[in-house]
Amino acid sequence: MNNPFKGSGVALVTPFNQDLTIDFPALKKLVRYQVDNGTDFLVVQGTTGESPVLSMTEKLEVLKAVQDENNGRLKIIFGVGGNDSVAVGDVLKMLPSGIDGILSVSPYYNKPTQKGIVEHYKYISKCTTLPIILYNVPGRTGSNVSSETTLELAKIENIVAMKEASGGFEQIMDIVQNKPEGFDVLSGDDVITMPLIAVGVAGVISVVANAFPKKFASMVHNAIAGKTELAKEDHYGLFSITKMLFEEGNPGGVKVSLAEQGIMKPFMRRPLYPVSDGLKIRIEEETRNILS
Repeated sequence: MNNPFKGSGVALVTPFNQDLTIDFPALKKLVRYQVDNGTDFLVVQGTTGESPVLSMTEKLEVLKAVQDENNGRLKIIFGVGGNDSVAVGDVLKMLPSGIDGILSVSPYYNKPTQKGIVEHYKYISKCTTLPIILYNVPGRTGSNVSSETTLELAKIENIVAMKEASGGFEQIMDIVQNKPEGFDVLSGDDVITMPLIAVGVAGVISVVANAFPKKFASMVHNAIAGKTELAKEDHYGLFSITKMLFEEGNPGGVKVSLAEQGIMKPFMRRPLYPVSDGLKIRIEEETRNILS
């Protein structure tokens, strides 16, 4: 099975009303913003979507709203991860139709060995026929998925890509150089996406592109096409805002930028907390500068 997810993917945030119920009209507005501005595929209920604080019922309601608004225009990936392999498999077995792929983070907190990570993914890969994107984010999970482990998992038929957020260029290049045909690496670090594409990464699952889909997609598409000068222009045009959006955690920063654009309100569910007033002002000002 070849990886069908390339280019500029967006890990959608989940908009909330002031009472912290899901703001479905804002969610649909966000989907339209992506569809109209060059995004290649959507990721629903990754960590950026505050998946740890949504019930399974809410996650499926978000998925349905995104599917309805998207209306088949972009591929949709659904986030299903956890540190209980059987529980993850059970969710995969009951998912509704209309999903194009799965994003599944490596098990967090209980810190399995590399062999344990392999066995986890082997198990869940048998619970679905959908293509699976692995997700390595050691800063959140507490353990790294080594390049050797990734390359072993890449042999499994429906494991098609790795979202790499380790920040380890040598590790990423090892995977790119030795991966089987049809398997790809996707960037999980917005700020280094352009240089990662230069060494062979096939695209990104982005946070920043929620707020700046057109400019981010332009950077990704030009980088993939080898149009380095054009890609650099967009890369450095987004460089300052990218650092700001992650300064006090995710998705607090990007929700401020989206609120400044009138797409949603910046509310988040506990334990996440709004960004500081000083950062909020800086993000709003830079958002206006970029879009002016």
